[in-house]
Amino acid sequence: MKKAGILNRHLAGALAELGHGHEVLVCDAGMPIPDGPRVVDLAFRAGVPSFADVLDGLLAELVVEGATAAEEVQEANPAAAALLTDRFPGLAHVPHERLKELSAGARLIVRTGEARPYANVLLRCGVFF
Repeated sequence: MKKAGILNRHLAGALAELGHGHEVLVCDAGMPIPDGPRVVDLAFRAGVPSFADVLDGLLAELVVEGATAAEEVQEANPAAAALLTDRFPGLAHVPHERLKELSAGARLIVRTGEARPYANVLLRCGVFF
């Protein structure tokens, strides 16, 4: 058994299959999940695991060259907005409806147990070299 890194076998396998330019949506428990992308649902109960914990775990495993969030996060969820701005200084914002449309093109969706609105971010994978 692995002793470090991501232990969830579904998530670890999905991350290993990602390549440059692929997108990963990290979302709260309320985000509609489109048909098509691979989904790893980590939600256990409201708030567990948190958006921040899942995001930080993924960032330890992925190279990210860009990120997009809903513009509504800035007013509706200042804590998530601050977290995203801290992690992604060049964070792009789009209307929430547009983020939902873009999520259909994601290669992977990781659903957290977050129960606060607009705790969602679309990550674009980079390369480590």
